[in-house]
Amino acid sequence: MKYRVLLLNPDAKTNEIEFKELSSRGINMVTASNVEDACRLLREDGLIHVILTEWKLPQVPGDSTRTMSGSELFDKFKRIRFEVTIFLFTDAADLPYSSTGGDLSGYFYKGDHDYDDVVRKIRSEVINSKNRAPFFDKLLEYSRKSKDSWHTPGHSSGYSIKNSVWVRDFYEFFGANIFRADISVSVPMLDSLLHPTGVIKEAHELAARAFSARYSFFSTNGTSTANKILLQTLLQPGDAILLDRNCHKSVHYGTILSGAEPVYLSPSVNNRYGIFGPVPKKRIISTMDKAIAMGKKLKVMILTNSTYDGLIYDIADIVAEAHKRNVKVIVDEAWYGYARFHPHFYPCAMEAGADYATQSTHKTMSAFSQASMIHVNDPEFEDIEDFFMENFNMHTSTSPQYPMIASLDIARKQMVMEGYSLLSRCIELSETLKKNINSLGKFRVLELNDLISDEVKGDNIRLDPTKITIDVSATGFSSKEVEHYLLEKHNIQIEKTTFNTLTVLITIGATHSKLNRLFLALENIEKMSGTRRPKKHLTRNDFFLDLSPMKFMPRFSFYSDGEAIPLRDAEGRVATNMVTPYPPGIPLLVPGQIISRKVIEALNYYRDYHVEIHGLKEGRINVLSAEEEAKLEEYGYRIYDICES
Repeated sequence: MKYRVLLLNPDAKTNEIEFKELSSRGINMVTASNVEDACRLLREDGLIHVILTEWKLPQVPGDSTRTMSGSELFDKFKRIRFEVTIFLFTDAADLPYSSTGGDLSGYFYKGDHDYDDVVRKIRSEVINSKNRAPFFDKLLEYSRKSKDSWHTPGHSSGYSIKNSVWVRDFYEFFGANIFRADISVSVPMLDSLLHPTGVIKEAHELAARAFSARYSFFSTNGTSTANKILLQTLLQPGDAILLDRNCHKSVHYGTILSGAEPVYLSPSVNNRYGIFGPVPKKRIISTMDKAIAMGKKLKVMILTNSTYDGLIYDIADIVAEAHKRNVKVIVDEAWYGYARFHPHFYPCAMEAGADYATQSTHKTMSAFSQASMIHVNDPEFEDIEDFFMENFNMHTSTSPQYPMIASLDIARKQMVMEGYSLLSRCIELSETLKKNINSLGKFRVLELNDLISDEVKGDNIRLDPTKITIDVSATGFSSKEVEHYLLEKHNIQIEKTTFNTLTVLITIGATHSKLNRLFLALENIEKMSGTRRPKKHLTRNDFFLDLSPMKFMPRFSFYSDGEAIPLRDAEGRVATNMVTPYPPGIPLLVPGQIISRKVIEALNYYRDYHVEIHGLKEGRINVLSAEEEAKLEEYGYRIYDICES
């Protein structure tokens, strides 16, 4: 039995009887008689998946006068472990239903003396609901039938290559099962991702339950596609969207595709470390109000939470402010999909009241690359559901990869069954790694106050401990040099670098062995650095994000032919494509934006620092011609920007 049931009863005698009755029927039990001990067990034991509780419990041991009951009690348990199922197991025959808080999954009256019924319901909940992966189970069943394939794909369960003298090594590397599972939409028992009515629909429903959503959908082309699907669903040409310039480029592309007018938010900037952080809360609210006052049809706001560096918004407050103004909220949770499964990370976007969330299940959980999810809590979704599915079909292949869909099903199952334990371990590993690195003389793990700038210090920003940013300045090496030594000398690949930091992720696949290998590698690099002088930190003049104004709608600028001119001559012209230094991967220019002198200086600085710049080719940039600008003016595609610096 892989799971445990927590039995809560303040009466020691009946608690012992119930424990014996349920244990004798094969249920793995633990018990507590008060709220304090129950909460401790929930935190310490990730195998607890069901609670059987009385309506009222003492709060602490030895004091029966202080109690907690009803919805307050159930909510306390859910705040520790959202995924735990709570059954009321009580002598009370009459229930005050209005006070249960909606957190109960069932009820057992002790007067029935029917322990078999209790056991059946518990097993049904854990085995038939939580512990199911309906799509993967059906895929496994089908692949074991060894049916002759007279349909796509062409490799026909691997027969085309397993006996090939030229490419058999490809078959041997991946193994037979990946080819048996790579099948066609011609197989009815495996349902259709584009019109789910069977096992994929079941998998969607289980995902929605796991992630606190009304609906969930699987995306097989990453969160990039998920973002574009949502923007094309929620926005029409001429609508406005509030978005941070720190967002993923797919959001900018989605804005172009939808024909919407962007209202850009400038993120906070940490000039010392070259890190872009959250948008200040006051700036978000004031920009919303300005956009509405200017008559812009502001329909949607999208924010990235957490940021690439692990900075977490006070998202519930921001969502509430947007909803006051009838603005829908999308949260890009590409780097924060696990937040629902551990109280250290609460609240996730769905819990915080956001209308939509997109998640890169492959980035932070156990799904294959490109496997992502869309979660929906929009109360008006039914009004646009058909249009959403039309956009979903527009962006999704009619030949999706079935092993990828199975990986989403399995990733959800894993997080529901052991996500709490896995994430508790990640937090523990993070603290250990931080302590080890800080014991070195020339490397230092940055804390929250190091990473955020003064303008967001009152915004209740938090730091995700699974994303560790390390200051390498004292070594005298650049971050790129440290990254090179880690990769080439120590066989360690990290997540990213900035000018003077490197970032590593503590994922649910991290181990103590990997942790110690990283520490030893950094120790070796520190020794190599000898007496090299520390690198100087950046200044405001070195590193900034300049929000020069928008002049034309991105969609129409993007689809213009434009002309390529030297960057040095581009001041005052209008960009037709994105120009993005990487790192940090944030566009300095988007289609329709005026190119300022400061942007040109910044791009030159990045280039001199040997930063890869997407959108520049041989020092030339594509801009609107004078004739194209005149036509866009004539057609009414000029926009009046709110430029927040």
